[in-house]
Order: sequence, then C-alpha cells, then structure tokens
Amino acid sequence: MSDLFSIQNKIIVITGATGILGSVIAKYLARQGAKIIPLGRNQLKVDSLVNEIKEEGGIAIPMLTDVTNEDQLNVVQQQLKKQFGKIDVLINAAGGNMSGAIITPDQTLLDSDTTSLKKVIELNYLGTFLPVKVLLPLFLNENKGIIVNFSSMSAQRPLTRVMGYSSAKAAIDNLTQWLAVEFCQKYGEGIRVNAIAPGFFLTEQNRTLLTQENGNLTERGQQIVDNTPIGRFGKPEELLGTLHWLSSEASKFVTGTIIPVDGGFNAYSGV
Repeated sequence: MSDLFSIQNKIIVITGATGILGSVIAKYLARQGAKIIPLGRNQLKVDSLVNEIKEEGGIAIPMLTDVTNEDQLNVVQQQLKKQFGKIDVLINAAGGNMSGAIITPDQTLLDSDTTSLKKVIELNYLGTFLPVKVLLPLFLNENKGIIVNFSSMSAQRPLTRVMGYSSAKAAIDNLTQWLAVEFCQKYGEGIRVNAIAPGFFLTEQNRTLLTQENGNLTERGQQIVDNTPIGRFGKPEELLGTLHWLSSEASKFVTGTIIPVDGGFNAYSGV
C-alpha cells in the first residue's frame, strides 16, 4: 500500500502546460518523480518550463504543438512512440476564453461574435478531444492509462457573461463521462477518464475581470468570493492533491467523474 499514490517514472503528457495552472502542475508532478512532456504552442515558454523542471532535478521533454491541430498532434504521437512506446497519463489543461464569446452587462446575445465562439469551442472541446484521440494508441499498447480533463464551475452552473466558455466546458463534462464508458466497454478497466472542475483561480485570462489594478476585487470578483464558502480564490497548488490522486493507482476504481475543487462554490445556494 505504500506505493498507492506513487507516480514515480510515470510518463505524463500535459497540454496547456505553460499556463499558470499548467506550469504549477507540471513542476509538481516532476518533483514527484514523473517524466513530464509539456505541450505548448510557444517554444520559448515550453523551453523555459522544461529548464525550470530540470533545474529542480526533474525530467521533462519539450514538445511543440497546437492542440487543435490534428496533424501537429500526430507528429507528437510519433515522437512519443519512438522515445517511450507509451504514455501513462494525459492531462488536458489547455483551454481559455476570448472577448467575442463573452456577453457583458451592456450587451445582448445579438452582440456575440460567431467567429470567436467557434474558436473558444475549438480550443476547449476539440483541444481536449483531439489529444485523447491522437494519443490513445499509446495507451492501447498496454490497455492502461489515465486521462484527466479540465472542466469548470461554469459547466455545471452556467455563469453570466461567459457564454461560449460555459458551453464548451459543459461539453467536456459530457465527453469525459462518454469516454469513461466507451473505454471500459471497448478496452476493459485499464483506461480511466475523469475531469477536475476548478473553482476560481486567478490567471492571466481572468485577472482583469476579477481584480482591479490596485489589487482590489472588481464587482464580479467580489460576487464570486461572496458565493465561495471558503471566502477566497483558489491557489494553483490547491489543485495538486486531486490531480496527484487521479494520476495514481489510488483512484483505480474511479472513472467518469467530474471532481470540483472550488472552495464550496458549487455547493452554495446563496442563502
């Protein structure tokens, strides 16, 4: 039982690895002895993350790709196949939002931008689906592997404004459950699929929406904190325990779940 949570020498691919949350996750898992394959679109950012991991004594191999580009992902798959022959864990942390898929208080649905909406759905949904599809053969060699997708609070409780993002993340919940069943039925119990649903964490994408330049909360930021029983935003490192558990044999009988890490936001009714 001492090895129940061990991820020593596991080969872990992380999409969106250069973001605030992704980089914290990558560095932590490397410190636990995993071999990290960070995927990103920006060579400088990917190389910088890999260097940080190596400086801490970890193992990381950079790979450049756009998670919405199947051809580029196929190149990554061939590189991984040649170097390792398999992977153990895929963490789909890539995602994001953009202004055209947001409806602000002074706008209506008529102001939405279809092009932006398509891009948000592509990044969040296809950017999760395609890595699973393309890298699946690397799990099938041993009929064993773990996939962890990133959902959101806005999937289960559609939030005002973030229309496109909420729709895309709701689709991730559905995809996660569908894949969990599909893989069990087709390949047995060895390939598990779950999702983590973070609450509100400050990132580069939402910082200006939730905080003012002086560091005080915006009206929306205050609303969120008021509806989070713990009474604050999450810290990136507070995702690590759940991700570690899902990436290890400790969660061997867990598949098809979406696990909130949200400070109680999803449980709170406001009264």
